Amino acid sequence: MPVTVKDFFKAGQATLSLETEFGEKFLKKTIHEQALNRPGLALVGFFQHFANRRIQVIGLSELAYLRSLQPDERLKRMMDVCSKHIPCIVITRGRHAAPEIEKAALKYHVPILRSGMITSRFINAATIIMENLVAPQTRVQGTMVDIMGIGVLIEGAPGIGKSETALTLIERGHSLVADDVTVVRKDSAGVLVCSAVEITRYHMEIRGLGIVHVPSLFGVASMRREMQLDLIIHLHQWDPDIEDDRTGLAPQTREIFGVHVPCLTLPVAAGRDMAHVIEVAALNQKLKHLGHDAAKELDDKLVEILTGKNH
Repeated sequence: MPVTVKDFFKAGQATLSLETEFGEKFLKKTIHEQALNRPGLALVGFFQHFANRRIQVIGLSELAYLRSLQPDERLKRMMDVCSKHIPCIVITRGRHAAPEIEKAALKYHVPILRSGMITSRFINAATIIMENLVAPQTRVQGTMVDIMGIGVLIEGAPGIGKSETALTLIERGHSLVADDVTVVRKDSAGVLVCSAVEITRYHMEIRGLGIVHVPSLFGVASMRREMQLDLIIHLHQWDPDIEDDRTGLAPQTREIFGVHVPCLTLPVAAGRDMAHVIEVAALNQKLKHLGHDAAKELDDKLVEILTGKNH
């Protein structure tokens, strides 16, 4: 899905201290490339290899150069830049657009944004926001929690107890990322990152209780804005006819955007403390990250003993 200037403005309004300087009605213009560009050479009339499909960032250097020109020449340079179908202009350091910049922007329907950040920091932060906006993403049914640095997605049929389990984990000092619906995206490093749908962020639905605001009840440390996905836990009602994995020697994975995520299937039964089981599963996954696989180590030990006996 194409990213518009309005998408960029909404995503970075707080982080980048963005304001609309001019052309709010032009914010629907599309940004075709995620990188940002400083149009220094374009302002002096050199347009070969001009990155016109990117956000154009005007900092102190560009403003100082434009101020050195006569108004007519300044207008001509800005007309030349804006005529190249650029998506938008961002002026940094809280500076305002000169009348000639606004006049050129009006003619070619170019929105102008303003940021109070210094130019280099703005470009770094805005690049991350653009990467997130263009990253492939999907929504999955499940509750995402952070258990001691391990991102765990708890999924299962409605009413299986996902939110209640997550609530118990929060009471034990862990953090909620998203309840019921989780947004999964693949970042530029190829890592799956989970977050909440913006409208439901910080909230949980508990059957019979209703909607609760998690930070108000458990403090700000009970929430994480986003978390890497390390483990998927699928809950299902216990069924004696279903044979669940009892050794961990046949690990399963789920593929999301080409990334294989470890996946465990856990039966839910009356009296079983699922929060405790999931907590142990997360700790075990953390050990695997450190190079310790308990099931494999025990299996190797048994093979050694049996091999020794055979000799």
